Amino acid sequence: MLAVVLAAAAFTSVPLFGQAMGPMAPSASDSQRNSKPSILDQVGIDQKLGAQVPLDLKFRDEFGKEVQLGSLFKSSRPVLLALVYYDCPMLCNQVLNGMASALAVLRFNAGNEFDVLAVSFDPRDTPKSAAAKKEAYLKRYRRPAADLGSHFLTGEPAAIAALTRSVGFRYVWDDHTKQFAHASALILLTPQGKVAQYYYGIEYSPKDMRLGMIEASNEKIGNLADQIVLYCFHYDPTTGKYGAVIMAFVRLGGILTILSMGMFIVISIRREGRFRSHQPDPLNTGRAT
Repeated sequence: MLAVVLAAAAFTSVPLFGQAMGPMAPSASDSQRNSKPSILDQVGIDQKLGAQVPLDLKFRDEFGKEVQLGSLFKSSRPVLLALVYYDCPMLCNQVLNGMASALAVLRFNAGNEFDVLAVSFDPRDTPKSAAAKKEAYLKRYRRPAADLGSHFLTGEPAAIAALTRSVGFRYVWDDHTKQFAHASALILLTPQGKVAQYYYGIEYSPKDMRLGMIEASNEKIGNLADQIVLYCFHYDPTTGKYGAVIMAFVRLGGILTILSMGMFIVISIRREGRFRSHQPDPLNTGRAT
């Protein structure tokens, strides 16, 4: 009998102890797993809208030819800049694929209305790797003038640092993974090389790109309908997207309606007053004798 009692006590002691102590606190390894790696504090994108990209920087194109950055900017064509590295196993491929997918929807063509500029921030990348990455991009994009309007560059550390710093792109090499830690975004530049907009993530809105290109070109590309649509949207730098500002027009319409009603009431009162002033007073009419 004593053995049975002791066995029952041992069986019930576990849940009782658990209830008294409450849920187990997370271990140090769990906390470390759930916390943000410290290396990511050095990674990000600092918006520098209106900042000038140094156009005198020199890089090498996919053919190994030295080119000055400014020579790739045309008089009325904005430039879509992708900062990637060509041996990236994950994120950079998604950035380039997302860019090609979004551009494939646009009626604008690279090489006609805008240009594409991909620059590797890994100084170990070579023109050969740039050419291979461009070939993969062109297979996905498939536009007639895309080859001439798309440039994949590599460069020296000093030129890379100057370019990335000018647009606020921060990245860092991770010795543990042997990869670069970096953010993902496309950066729209004006034909003069100034930062116009940022498009974040790996999936991009063709509508936002189109409106951004029209605005960045000072409305020198696109048609009248595009420009009218542009007036109905505004660019939100916190999201990198355009949003409708229809409420502004609704408010304006409401104000105009109130003013119109007020003018109608005033005019009606004045007309009624003039009408009454021309009517004979029945109290002053004389009687026939």
